[in-house]
Amino acid sequence: MLPPFVTHRYWSLALLLSLLSVLPRAEAQTNAAAATNSPPARFEKEIQAFEDADRLHPPPADAILFVGSSTIRLWSTLTNDFADWPVINRGFGGSHIPDVTAFASRIIFPYNPRTIVFYAGDNDLADGHSAAKVVADYHEFTVLVHARLPRAKVLFLAIKPSLKRWQLHEQALTVNQAIASLPDPWLGFIDTYPPMLGEAGRPRPELYQEDGLHMTSAGYAIWTGLIRPRLR
Repeated sequence: MLPPFVTHRYWSLALLLSLLSVLPRAEAQTNAAAATNSPPARFEKEIQAFEDADRLHPPPADAILFVGSSTIRLWSTLTNDFADWPVINRGFGGSHIPDVTAFASRIIFPYNPRTIVFYAGDNDLADGHSAAKVVADYHEFTVLVHARLPRAKVLFLAIKPSLKRWQLHEQALTVNQAIASLPDPWLGFIDTYPPMLGEAGRPRPELYQEDGLHMTSAGYAIWTGLIRPRLR
């Protein structure tokens, strides 16, 4: 029998997916097994590098864990930006939400974090995943995490409105709105989306590197200002 919080979340997700009405039945069935899939081999070197670093320099206890795709990995000023807290960066480039789930036993659970700041879903949409699948995959991630770390707060950073992937902005907003509405006190949503738009309602160029996807220090400064109050 599933614990009450897990059962509640499955009902919450079912309601969200019924509203989205875009997730094929076969895709939904695949999501149920996501956490048990073999970890993707293409990330093994990066994950191994994290483990090697942990052996050389044990990470801080009771830390805030930043995890997800390359937007997290490239946050080079993370330690300084959050100098008031012990932080760990475990972003790995090109990853999807199920990739983070698959490696949870190696890059999340060993740290026993009090808070997880999560950014992924951007690459998922770019690779053709539906908005509903991204929401479902995030749900699978949170269920897995809270089965092991029931008192860890998980903060989802909104999928950003990038220059390179502006054609996906409607799907990104659908994901953001669905995750923001999840009725769970251990899940949080940080809406980084509006501050990254200019007066014309398009992404602000100064917040992005030349590739139009990854952020500049100005972009990370915005995120820092939004995240810090949620850690107090």
